[in-house]
Amino acid sequence: MTQARRQRGIAGEDVAAAWYLSQGYELVARNWRCRTGELDLIVRRGPLFVFCEVKSRRTTAFGAPQEAVTRDKRQRIRHLAARWIEDSRVRPVEIRFDVAAVLDDQLEVIEGAF
Repeated sequence: MTQARRQRGIAGEDVAAAWYLSQGYELVARNWRCRTGELDLIVRRGPLFVFCEVKSRRTTAFGAPQEAVTRDKRQRIRHLAARWIEDSRVRPVEIRFDVAAVLDDQLEVIEGAF
């Protein structure tokens, strides 16, 4: 991964995290990792825990950012979320999976994306 792509990804996560904070969510974890993968953002508002996949792109030449969250990627995120819940010993009452699509610094948060 090039340095420019890494920086774009970090900037996208910053924008998404700021959006969640502005909406009254608490940032629980960022870039949580285990052997099988990484969760970009975990946020909480009351009893609701949200697992957010952030995708950032400069252009739509290769499709919209949210299109990169394939069926396999969604399945991996679900498994990682279950692992995080098990490891953290948190018992969420409600969970949701969002996708934050950042296209040229414009944010679209797709709540309940999958």
